[in-house]
Amino acid sequence: METLAAAPLSPLITAGLSAVLLAVLLLPFVFKKIEHELEIFLFVMGVVAVSISGLWSGHLVRDALLDPIRLKHPIVEAVLIAGLIFRALRTHIRGYVTALERLLGTRLFFFFLVVFLGLLSSVITAIIAALVLSEVATALHFNRKTEVKLVVVTCFSIGLGAVLTPVGEPLATIAVAKLQGEPFHAGFWFLLRELGWCVLAGVVALGLFSMTFHPGKETPKSHLEQDAPESLRDVFVRAGKIYLFVMALVLLGAGFQPVIDAYVISLPSGLLYWINTVSAVLDNATLTAAEISPKMALPQIRAVLMGLLIAGGMLIPGNIPNIISASKLKIGSREWAVIGLPLGFSIMAIYYVVLFHF
Repeated sequence: METLAAAPLSPLITAGLSAVLLAVLLLPFVFKKIEHELEIFLFVMGVVAVSISGLWSGHLVRDALLDPIRLKHPIVEAVLIAGLIFRALRTHIRGYVTALERLLGTRLFFFFLVVFLGLLSSVITAIIAALVLSEVATALHFNRKTEVKLVVVTCFSIGLGAVLTPVGEPLATIAVAKLQGEPFHAGFWFLLRELGWCVLAGVVALGLFSMTFHPGKETPKSHLEQDAPESLRDVFVRAGKIYLFVMALVLLGAGFQPVIDAYVISLPSGLLYWINTVSAVLDNATLTAAEISPKMALPQIRAVLMGLLIAGGMLIPGNIPNIISASKLKIGSREWAVIGLPLGFSIMAIYYVVLFHF
């Protein structure tokens, strides 16, 4: 049974929060400066949303400051530690990749890469998994089309697998933080229990799909090349940005809670699932902060999260690993979309039948 909606909001609050939502969804696409300073922008919008809703409290401020670094879901610590480890091992990765590809053979290596990074991302974070993927892609020497397909499919896998723990990606961190109270008491393993079979099946299916790729022969300058290596400063700056990003999402989630309670929680699960195809062009962690509520029923929560996770792989802006990989490997939006859109909609259709008709 779906949850009933709360009483309608006042027109002023509805209008104000609608304006904030439109700003969050549209301004990063219109202004490059906002896109480059997204964490600061989202933090400001979170402050505005909470102010409009009139929901400021000491408890909320404490949650915003501590949620990014809580031991129950330590995403900032994970990003920092994994980033330092990756930086130390970076020079060895290419040698390991070449040796493993020779040992397994190309197609089995593709399967291993897609499944391994997809599942490992829940431990080392989707961000570090994307950095490893970028390094692996530059070590391969196939034609560009095959390498781009492999990167896109692996990013779908990383986006799915990272949700298994709140360490994996901001979407998971925010979902667990918003559901940690009554009635779900979400802990570290909550998402693994509720979504584990869906995610594991999807990651393995993506690995099997990658085995159909035909590597082809490399031509001069035809394969993917990575940009400059990260400095130590880059590792710490990235951890700081993730801290501010998660803090901003906590504030946005709290600010939009009245809208969720009044309008979103009354929607059927199937509709929520398809609505979240907008995650193809909008960061799915932001949408999680704006949609998930403990007043939802479990089928609604699953529908929202699976819709966001799958659609997030379709286009570059939809998920953090897409953004990192496309930027480092200089993959264009059109290149990504040609592969990501048909693959994403196919996966969405399959999951829709499985989740809502069985």
